[in-house]
Amino acid sequence: MTGQRVSLVLGSGGARGLAHIGVIRYLEEQGYRIESISGSSMGALIGGIYATGKLEVYAEWVSALEKIDILRLLDISFSNGGFLRGDKVIRALRDLIGDHQIEDLPIAYTAVAADLKRQREVWLKSGSLFDAIRASIAIPTLFTPVRHDKRLLVDGGLVNPVPIAPTIRDNTDITIAVDASSAEEKDIEHSHRNRPDKGSSYRQQIMDFLDDMNLLPKIESKEEKAMDTMQILTNSIEVMQSMITRFQLAANSPDILIRIPQNIATFYEFHHAEELIAFGYERTEATFANRQSDQS
Repeated sequence: MTGQRVSLVLGSGGARGLAHIGVIRYLEEQGYRIESISGSSMGALIGGIYATGKLEVYAEWVSALEKIDILRLLDISFSNGGFLRGDKVIRALRDLIGDHQIEDLPIAYTAVAADLKRQREVWLKSGSLFDAIRASIAIPTLFTPVRHDKRLLVDGGLVNPVPIAPTIRDNTDITIAVDASSAEEKDIEHSHRNRPDKGSSYRQQIMDFLDDMNLLPKIESKEEKAMDTMQILTNSIEVMQSMITRFQLAANSPDILIRIPQNIATFYEFHHAEELIAFGYERTEATFANRQSDQS
């Protein structure tokens, strides 16, 4: 068993961020000691819950979610800041995990958000854990922004999708980063994405729900009709995040980078939790195996 002390960096990626659970399981099985976590968006959520010691409680809960359960967690916002308030899901997580003060966690933890007014990234290292998580997951136009200390905060993935910088001064042995929105392609011939209609029908349920509430803009052009509004939004964000990630990784390279391809799932496919968790474990195992092979 290795015993190495790890700074773990968990990237944004919506449902793909569930792969972070598999990454953490592998590292723990191999004896790595995670002493610091930095995360953006879904990475902030998974990392924060891990720091409370309740990751397996969350994994069991999210793995049991059906499509209808996820739809019930959508709380409509009638403001112009976003389609959803996000209060229901945060309340459900607080009930499941219990709220914690970040400074009291046994692991150093940083949630990254973006300050809309000052146009810079914000490192949330104290205060309520779930308030920090809520700010870090506030995907623009989808979730309403969070007001915090006179700042208007949104998804940390907009400014730093794989936030290595908060860990640079850590007194650890190794930095491991997970890019949950990697532009590389994954052979998904045998994956859930090829099962007839599962992903598309679920997306349509969400779209119909939002459309019934008159929350979606109408799309007129033939080209745009080929992609629904949610897909255009998420694809646009992912293009931007991929570019930012390349620059961030060039500036601050981790010792080990685990890549989770974008095409294994869309950001809302939380009903495939077990498969995504398993993929994270397998990808981490393969990454370490390849690293050992290269070193030998």
